[in-house]
Amino acid sequence: MIDYMMLWWVWFAIAIGLAIVEILAPGFIFLGFAIGAGLTALLQYLMPLTNLPVLLVIFAASSLASWLVLRRIFALPTGQVKTFDHDIND
Repeated sequence: MIDYMMLWWVWFAIAIGLAIVEILAPGFIFLGFAIGAGLTALLQYLMPLTNLPVLLVIFAASSLASWLVLRRIFALPTGQVKTFDHDIND
């Protein structure tokens, strides 16, 4: 049986790995997952949970919430659309 109470460092390692992937492939997609894994690691460290499905739900909910916050922070101003007037090959 796996001792889920001692696996907070695994969530932290996943968060670091996803943050590195975000640096290599920017777009604020993996950053939301990294924040979610980091929050799950912090919660697991402070209040150990033994149920894996609960940990996965916490990870999913915190990833979605952080992605929505990042989308609001880094979004274009309302009504503004990014357009390109020239081709990069011209």
